[in-house]
Amino acid sequence: MIHKPSHKKLILFFLTLFFTTTKSIAQQPDLFKETTDSSAKKQVDIVRSTFKTTRLINGHSIENVGRGILDFRISHRFGALNQGGKNFFGLDNAFTRLDLDYGITDKLMVGISRGTYEKEFTGFLKYKILRQSTGSSSNPISVSYVATAFLRTREVFDPNASDFTKQQFFYAQQFLIARKFSDYFSLQLMPTMVYYQSTPSKSDKNYQFSMGLGMRQRISKRVNITGEYYYQLNPFEGASNSLALGFDIETGGHVFQLHLTNTYGTTERTFIHETTGKWGDGDIHFGFNISRVFVIKKSKVIQ
Repeated sequence: MIHKPSHKKLILFFLTLFFTTTKSIAQQPDLFKETTDSSAKKQVDIVRSTFKTTRLINGHSIENVGRGILDFRISHRFGALNQGGKNFFGLDNAFTRLDLDYGITDKLMVGISRGTYEKEFTGFLKYKILRQSTGSSSNPISVSYVATAFLRTREVFDPNASDFTKQQFFYAQQFLIARKFSDYFSLQLMPTMVYYQSTPSKSDKNYQFSMGLGMRQRISKRVNITGEYYYQLNPFEGASNSLALGFDIETGGHVFQLHLTNTYGTTERTFIHETTGKWGDGDIHFGFNISRVFVIKKSKVIQ
């Protein structure tokens, strides 16, 4: 008489077979090493903190604020040092700009600002196209795209002119191409186009092009030297190339940026294409930026 095995015995048999097979595979070091290597190759580590804040000095850096993070920034720019003691070497004159930047996603950031210089409003979006990473599908650089619109409310031309509205609107497009070479050094290129609906002279081009170069050099755990230079490819008459040098100082939730530059402006339109100051003539402005971030929406943590 043949006895059929019970359900309990069948379950016990398959459990024994499973654990025996698993133990047999685990005891084969070559096969286990191959599995581990394969998993490691699929892992991608995003390179972070290429720069310490979302701005180099005047212009954008490759960095974004994270999803649900609000960055409140105050930029202050004093007059030129060559104004002498009568104007306290430029400290009697000052321009201020207030920025609010928000991270919609980890790749998309938007922002608005208002500056007292030319009483200008701006709005922008910045999107991360490519992020520097290491691993199997590593990328050697990070790339972002920035689109900005500017509204100047100071009346600099004839307000009764038929094209007065056109004179007040400007647009910019920019690519940020950056690489963090080490924890101590980062470099960034910024090909930029600014569109003027109305130019100072009829012979000027509506499309103004420039190439920017930015850098960061770490000198201590919380202090970095930064630099920013823009070379104009088709400058307006009398315009100078913008050069800024500064320090980034991290203090908890704040980042202080102290800098010297030859421009009054703090937007791509004003500091790239409308700078007239020259370092050699003492047209050097002291300024600072203060950044404070706030968590507006906490990211969901998946258990």
